[in-house]
Amino acid sequence: MPAVAPADARWQAVLARDAGADGAFVYGVASTGIFCRPTCPARRPRREQVVFFAGPAEAARAGFRACRRCHPAGASPAAALVALVCDFLDGHAGERVTLARLAEVTGLSPQHLQRTFRRATGVSPLRYGQAQRLARARAELRAGAAVADAVHAAGYGAPSGLYAQAGAHFGMAPGAFRRGGPGTRIDYALADCPLGVVLVAATAVGVCRVLLGDSALELETALAQEYPRAERRRDEAGLGAEVGAVLARLQGGEPAGLRLDVRATAFQQRVWEALRAIPPGETRTYGELARSIGRPGAARAVGQACASNPLAVVIPCHRAVRADGGPGGYRWGAERKRALLHSERLGEAPPWTP
Repeated sequence: MPAVAPADARWQAVLARDAGADGAFVYGVASTGIFCRPTCPARRPRREQVVFFAGPAEAARAGFRACRRCHPAGASPAAALVALVCDFLDGHAGERVTLARLAEVTGLSPQHLQRTFRRATGVSPLRYGQAQRLARARAELRAGAAVADAVHAAGYGAPSGLYAQAGAHFGMAPGAFRRGGPGTRIDYALADCPLGVVLVAATAVGVCRVLLGDSALELETALAQEYPRAERRRDEAGLGAEVGAVLARLQGGEPAGLRLDVRATAFQQRVWEALRAIPPGETRTYGELARSIGRPGAARAVGQACASNPLAVVIPCHRAVRADGGPGGYRWGAERKRALLHSERLGEAPPWTP
């Protein structure tokens, strides 16, 4: 678990009204009996009157009551806005939602909405909506729907809208994706590693899968299920650099210089970016990750985004843990997760007994 910031650092965050500290702690003012967020707009108290708490519950147990200006016991205004916009876009994934419509829903000006949403999530509402439409189209095509039906279900005004984005999102045309990737070549390589066997697969764009397992057959079967009609070619020599980077990561290093080819919703992208920002040897709870991307109530969705990670160790979803400190689930097995966390803390290859 990350260390709690010292009192001096927390006081500096209060003085700066640091939005990045929102959710990390609250502070109480002894003279008023009120506790606030670090970003509270009220006049700052004197330092000697301030006491810090890990969260609202701890402050309330100490006899403090919540501030009526910054509402520290609930979601921050920015987080509440992000949750409202994302929920609306998720519920209208089959429609084209304009910024003007979102402004009407939230009661804010388009400019303020755009600025606040981007600052909190790193993407614009438009980009988030595009990712949701692409995810809807992907699901429809995967289920066997015709391209025209997928275009309609995902809210595209014309097939050209989907085709314009399909190359970057699917790595192939929509029709080819629907048919399981015929005509698409995916090279892959297998190697023994400290956690059993690793498979690294890549398209012409970049690495698209890093899988861990007990046998080569198990991993080749999993790749075939994902791309049943693609041309899959084993090529250890051609993927030597990519495999080397992944093995270096498993030995306690960090993968560098890997070109990636992964498709994800805007929410998944934000979760995966947050995971990659966690220093080796440290962990974050699903709730902490949710707060860091501006979705404080989305801990369960963060867990799902971790479970959908296609790049073992490259996107370090093993650094996400339960609120009680337990390791939680892991796509490639809980024991591998424990071994990875142990190795990162020690800076060495993970101990592993299949």
